[in-house]
Amino acid sequence: MNSEKQKHTTFSLLAPLVRTYLTPYGGQVAVALLFMVIAAGATAAFAKLLQPVLDKAMIGVQNDPESVHVIIPLGAMILASFAVRGISTYISTIKMNKISMSVVADIQRDVFAHFMTLDLKFFHKYPSGQLVSRVTNDVSVMRVAVTDSLTGIGGNLLTLVFLVGVMFWQDWRLALLTFAIFPFASGLVAHLGRRLRKISKSIQGETANLMEVLTQIFQGIRQVQAYGMEERERERAGEAVMSVRNLNIKSARIANLSTPINEIMVGAVVFGVIVYGGYRIADGELTPGGLMSFIAAFSLAYEPMKKLAKLNNSMQQGLGAAERVDEMMKQTSSVLQKENAQILNVSLPSITFDDVTFGYDEEESHALNHITFTAEAGKVTALVGPSGGGKSTILSLVLRFYDPVSGQVMIDGTNIRDVTFASLRRNMALVSQDVTIFDDTIAGNIAYGLAGATGDQIVEAAKAAAAHEFIEKLPQGYQTEVGENGVRLSGGQRQRLSLARAILRNAPILLLDEATSALDNESERLIQNTLEKLQKDRTTLVIAHRLSTIQHADKIVVLDKGRIVEEGTHAGLLATGGVYARMYNSGLIDSKE
Repeated sequence: MNSEKQKHTTFSLLAPLVRTYLTPYGGQVAVALLFMVIAAGATAAFAKLLQPVLDKAMIGVQNDPESVHVIIPLGAMILASFAVRGISTYISTIKMNKISMSVVADIQRDVFAHFMTLDLKFFHKYPSGQLVSRVTNDVSVMRVAVTDSLTGIGGNLLTLVFLVGVMFWQDWRLALLTFAIFPFASGLVAHLGRRLRKISKSIQGETANLMEVLTQIFQGIRQVQAYGMEERERERAGEAVMSVRNLNIKSARIANLSTPINEIMVGAVVFGVIVYGGYRIADGELTPGGLMSFIAAFSLAYEPMKKLAKLNNSMQQGLGAAERVDEMMKQTSSVLQKENAQILNVSLPSITFDDVTFGYDEEESHALNHITFTAEAGKVTALVGPSGGGKSTILSLVLRFYDPVSGQVMIDGTNIRDVTFASLRRNMALVSQDVTIFDDTIAGNIAYGLAGATGDQIVEAAKAAAAHEFIEKLPQGYQTEVGENGVRLSGGQRQRLSLARAILRNAPILLLDEATSALDNESERLIQNTLEKLQKDRTTLVIAHRLSTIQHADKIVVLDKGRIVEEGTHAGLLATGGVYARMYNSGLIDSKE
């Protein structure tokens, strides 16, 4: 329990952030701090100058008109103190703002980069809206904790120190009197800060929930409108909005609670200073200018004290978001690359499953049970079977999106756990039934399959995928923006872009997961010859229900409930009258061409 509490202290959260993200900007921070010191010194100088201004330039001139010559120099010094403070504050603020923006960018890059190291289980656990909120909203709130608060605390603390120095210089007894409120004020700030951090964490959670709800609605807008569910979604989004609103109101109420309390305490101190100081002036132990200088220093010091209290509130809110980001940064992948992983170089590889067992969750039944088969080099191996039989899971294991619970997956006799992720996946091209089209141009989406692809290569791949004709008819051709998830394209057009992407990749292993599922018969005929050409001199694993796709496969592996129940050719399996034959005869395998 103690260790858990320690993890959530202000220092334990703030120190790593400063060490990791602020330290690289140490030189710039030093320059900003230098100008903060100058600004703080100028503020203190103004408070100190009020004594000679009142005693010499005002009361002194009234008593001795010949001393009028002191007015201009003293006024000039006051002007200089304001000018120096203004310029120095501007420079330090601009400098720290630049550092602040840089720190936000650094944290966002690191959080996103960490997400990219995690396996699919992580992305299945956290909805995309939640993850976007962690990278954007949470990190932006963290900026307050890492830089804005530290900047404000630095500048205001320096100003406070200088002004307290002036107060003690003028009258140490009065200075000690003013410190009577400090224990109460600091205790209040600490208490409110703890409450604000808890609320901040809740606010970030509800904001992430709001983003998740909105993302779901926007992505499913076709279904929302088709089923007339606009009112229901308005209510759902409204509830999420109001939840964030109520928490923000509560946060503002607590954050500003210190203001009336501090004002009353400061008013009491000023009352004491005026009464006590007035009696000291009457006794000749203090001049009116000295008392005015002291009150000015205290008044000026009160502002940074108030700002420090508010900055602590802001910092605690930022640290609430930091806890949430820290939770994400501590997430680890269950699929790890070995330190000494080798580079996989293959040209015509075989793929072997050796007694592979796998489950998506330890508590659920295994998705694959003791799977053993070989997809021979340069040949087409088709995976067929009822829905939920484990076909797509096999492709996921080949890509090493997951690791088997037991057994091994090998490429040319090499366990894929022994090779790097990059080299493994560089040798594969995937066309999935869940087509992913990015909010980019047609050319950009096809080129996603090969870094540095030329325009001619993109066009050739599109022609091979029977996509060139419809692309040419688009308003900007290959430079047409397709919208989020290819919203401006039909399902068949999206599928053909996905095929073009795989053709462009030109990898030795081809993985087809219902690659023609979104195509009509005419489109399928257009690309069937292309697929057959593409499969030559490649090792192909294909999942399909259409006879035209699997009947010419060199081997058909039939899966049912995570187990292999049959292997053979189309003709051979029909002759045996087993599961494959029953699927064919019952229409589960589409024999239409």
